[in-house]
Amino acid sequence: MKIYKNIKEIDRKFQNTVLTIGNFDGVHLGHQALFRKVVEISGITSGDRVAVTFYPHPLKVLRPDNPPKLVSTFEQKAELIEKAGIDHLVSIPFDMELAGTTADDFIKGLLVDTFHVADLVIGYDYACGKGRQGDIPFLVNAGSVYGFNVHVIPKVMVGDTVASSTNVRKLVASGEMRKVASLLGRYYQFRGIVRRGKKRGGPVVGFPTANLNINPDDLCPRTGVYAVQVIHDECCYGGVINIGYNPTFGDQGLGAEVHIFDFDRDIYGHPIKVNMIQRIRGEEKFESVEALSRRIALDVEEAEAILRKEEGLVRSCRHG
Repeated sequence: MKIYKNIKEIDRKFQNTVLTIGNFDGVHLGHQALFRKVVEISGITSGDRVAVTFYPHPLKVLRPDNPPKLVSTFEQKAELIEKAGIDHLVSIPFDMELAGTTADDFIKGLLVDTFHVADLVIGYDYACGKGRQGDIPFLVNAGSVYGFNVHVIPKVMVGDTVASSTNVRKLVASGEMRKVASLLGRYYQFRGIVRRGKKRGGPVVGFPTANLNINPDDLCPRTGVYAVQVIHDECCYGGVINIGYNPTFGDQGLGAEVHIFDFDRDIYGHPIKVNMIQRIRGEEKFESVEALSRRIALDVEEAEAILRKEEGLVRSCRHG
């Protein structure tokens, strides 16, 4: 998949374009339905498969005092969009000038003149242009004027819950990782670089851990202990993670410590990916290090039992 960080980077003329547009934060089941439709139409028309998104997230510009915490980084989003079969991802810088563009100018200048759209695939709640002028009836009318088809994808429901980025954020924040996975169609994953901690995990507690910083701007699961899958250097391992403030030792900053099963490599400074499988318990303050160690041993047993039953774990990794 070719990624363009702005319009000026586009070095080709798109042909008979099948295009979808949105923020695609998390690339949940609703977004995946859009991409499937793009691929389906392109298979008939042989048109270019294009996804258009924005960076930063528009609400970070329009609502800077209370921006959303994002489900996925741009890197994750691009990986998932490529897996969905899209050939070209165009990320348009979002600023107040773009926010003030009328729907007419947005459609004519971007969709028609830049992308030569033949088929536009949008979600049921999509609107473009200043004040969301370009709603679905507006877009359908524009399509009849400029000669492109508009395909509206209905909301995707999982039980009684809409697959939406907003709902994913709420569920992640409450630690309901099973429900999160049902809306994403995969595990919720966060990534980080292993940092040097206070070296208490192995020598003091008896369970060595890889420590990760948590950026306050990132979407963080509810504090507590979780069964996880850790991916490092294309290999997968089971594990148990604590997200929180380490109250037993009186730490202050929010962090994550993951104990990786059957793993003894030095990975300081290495990137790892953590798939969040299931919350085991909340974070607790223990009366002693010994009590903490006993509780972690039980957490490990429970996490191992959870992972043994898990059918959705990544099977392509070299290490089971």
